[in-house]
Amino acid sequence: MPNLSLSVRIDPNSGFCFGVIYAIQMAEDLLDEQGYLYCLGDIVHNDEEVQRLEARGLRIICHERLAELRDEAVLIRAHGEPPATYQMAMENNLTLIDASCPVVLKLQNRIKTSYDKKEQIFIYGKHGHAEVLGLLGQTSGNAVVFENLDELLSHELPENITLYSQTTKSTNSFYNIKNQLETRGYQVNANDTICRQVSNRDKDLRRFAAQFDQIVFVSGTKSSNGKVLYQVCKETNPQTHFISNVGEIEQVWFRPGQSVGICGATSTPMWLMEQVRDRLLSL
Repeated sequence: MPNLSLSVRIDPNSGFCFGVIYAIQMAEDLLDEQGYLYCLGDIVHNDEEVQRLEARGLRIICHERLAELRDEAVLIRAHGEPPATYQMAMENNLTLIDASCPVVLKLQNRIKTSYDKKEQIFIYGKHGHAEVLGLLGQTSGNAVVFENLDELLSHELPENITLYSQTTKSTNSFYNIKNQLETRGYQVNANDTICRQVSNRDKDLRRFAAQFDQIVFVSGTKSSNGKVLYQVCKETNPQTHFISNVGEIEQVWFRPGQSVGICGATSTPMWLMEQVRDRLLSL
């Protein structure tokens, strides 16, 4: 087939957020020093990046495996962990390399303060998400996690609600939930703890996606943030294609001379988007 001569550009605002950059840099430094490193859970929700680091000696473990470890160093990823993890580490003589994102740590502390004041806490977030489990741990599991307004309203709600959010949720959705509760007569103490580096990508991505004939969105399938940002792109530019690696690119998506934008989640490495760019330019 003839060369498609595509015009390709990577979104300069896509790629790792600072919390992920911090965690991966810490992991790489320790791998250089000692050749291997345990990490509690996937260091980032991107299989390609995890595989790259595993090839360098990163050993991904679960909480059950953590309970069996003794006298080792273990990396805590950017999502953070509940207090029980730190307690277990002390009991097992484990050295925790804490790469928890500062934004997440601040949120954990605020939730703990609210809980100590006996406030009834509701967390807008994804059930089972690593960050959310860390937040729940600050309340000994007593906060209510909900994914949407309907789920929240299915609970018997108190007159006074203390509202928090997972750091990567949509600010618009968070404030819509707050407003909906207030119109129903609830007193809402809303704590906007959403990371602006993440939430601002919504507007940036809409501007970027509108400029091209086609968009290739690169993300791991486990990334909550990736699913949200992909939908943002798809709403702006219906010609948006979701891929996790270069092998998923299909030539039939494109016509000769088209412009193509490449973007990704906060867990998508720049090197992977560069591989996608090189593949598109070779079509």
